[in-house]
Amino acid sequence: QVQLVESGGGLVQAGGSLRLSCAASGRTFSSLSMGWFRQAPGKEREFLGAISRSGTTTYADSVKGRFTISRDNAKNTVYLQMNSLNPEDTAVYYCAARLNYISAYATRYDYWGQGTQVTVSS
Repeated sequence: QVQLVESGGGLVQAGGSLRLSCAASGRTFSSLSMGWFRQAPGKEREFLGAISRSGTTTYADSVKGRFTISRDNAKNTVYLQMNSLNPEDTAVYYCAARLNYISAYATRYDYWGQGTQVTVSS
C-alpha cells in the first residue's frame, strides 16, 4: 500500500508560481512512477505530467513549458513546479503513483493523494 499526501496549494495571482509537493510512504519510492493530475469543477480529471522511476518526464501540451515535475528519492517526494499561472489553472491537484511505467491515463494509477486546491485569481 502507498500513501500520498499533497501540499503547497493555495491562492495565487495570475502570472504567479506555486510548487506542489507529494510525499509518499508505504513502499520504496524509487520503485514508483508518479503522475500529476487536476480536476476543475464540472470537468474531468486532466493529466498534467508524469515522471518515471529513472526521472524521465512527460507533459500534457496544455502545461508544457510552464509546469515542471521533479522527484527527490531521498525525500520520497515528487514536486510540481507551476509557473505563469492563469485562472484556467484553478483546480484540485492530485498526485498519483503506479508500480509500472508512466502513463497519461488516470485509470492506470493505483494510488492517489487527497488533492490540494490551487486557486488563481485574475
